[in-house]
Amino acid sequence: MARCVLSEQRITDQSVEAVMLCIHVSNMVEMAIVQCDDSIERSEEALKLRNIVISQVDARIVVLDLSEVRIIERKGLAMLLFLQRWAHERDIRLKLFNPTNLVKCRLERANPTSQFDFATLNEMTALLACGDKRAGSNCLA
Repeated sequence: MARCVLSEQRITDQSVEAVMLCIHVSNMVEMAIVQCDDSIERSEEALKLRNIVISQVDARIVVLDLSEVRIIERKGLAMLLFLQRWAHERDIRLKLFNPTNLVKCRLERANPTSQFDFATLNEMTALLACGDKRAGSNCLA
């Protein structure tokens, strides 16, 4: 399922370019991978991300793939902190995967004492292999 939210218009050289946050969700066993594309700058984008993540009630692990997020601003940073608390309260592992250097820097500056859980490429490979095997909770522990 892919969902896009029109977030703003940028004016560049006399033309108007629409900027959208696109989110695609893949579910595997007890894991949800939420892929975000473009930017998380405005309230509408942050709320759409929240709604999609909190709808993953059957997941024990939620991975936010940030590899295609170019920009994250205050609203997006605040939402990631909210989602981190939300997941912790429900015993769900929230993992951030492959943020760009700019996004990772913004995350660290936003809350340097917060310990976001970043998934490594090796960890993602292992998680995906578990999902492919349909091994259930033994693989995801």
